[in-house]
Amino acid sequence: MYPELTTLILFGIAGAYIPGPNNIIASHSGFNFGFLKTIPLILGVGFGWIFILIMFESGLIFVFQQFPILQSIVKILGTIFIVFLAYKVAFTKMRTTKATKAPITFVDTLLLQTVNPQGILTAMLIVSTFLDPNNNYLRDAIWVTSIMFIITITSVAFWVLIGKYLRKVATNENFIKIFNYSMSFLLIVCVILFYV
Repeated sequence: MYPELTTLILFGIAGAYIPGPNNIIASHSGFNFGFLKTIPLILGVGFGWIFILIMFESGLIFVFQQFPILQSIVKILGTIFIVFLAYKVAFTKMRTTKATKAPITFVDTLLLQTVNPQGILTAMLIVSTFLDPNNNYLRDAIWVTSIMFIITITSVAFWVLIGKYLRKVATNENFIKIFNYSMSFLLIVCVILFYV
């Protein structure tokens, strides 16, 4: 068994459940579209972030350490993509007809993980803290990846449910607009926090 299991789980929970781009988008989608229509978003975040983690476990961390400019490039690309998502979130139209706009897709959230500075820095931190290249690296990488996948999926699902149940108190169109604008604003705050 992985020797630092408790520490890893606590670290994963602390990092995954805080408000960040993924969780804000998940809450927005749960609010506007419900849980079932948001499952592709949950899976996009889960598989996308785990893909990034596996890439760092496979050696990408050394490339980022060797070329710090890559972190700046990711930060800029992440900023652009998150601002784009903030725009989509702010102007989601809610209609009762079948013309209701679709939620943010699996592909959108999968792509977000490749340019999400918070996720990339977290992956780098996990690999450098919880994996020892000289001691059971493959076994420990499998443990770390599996645990982080479960934590990621459950945290995003949790935020979707928060949005879904907030919808129960949404009594008019103005409340819905305020909620969407608030989620969009929080995404912009996440971008600002990348630079402070």
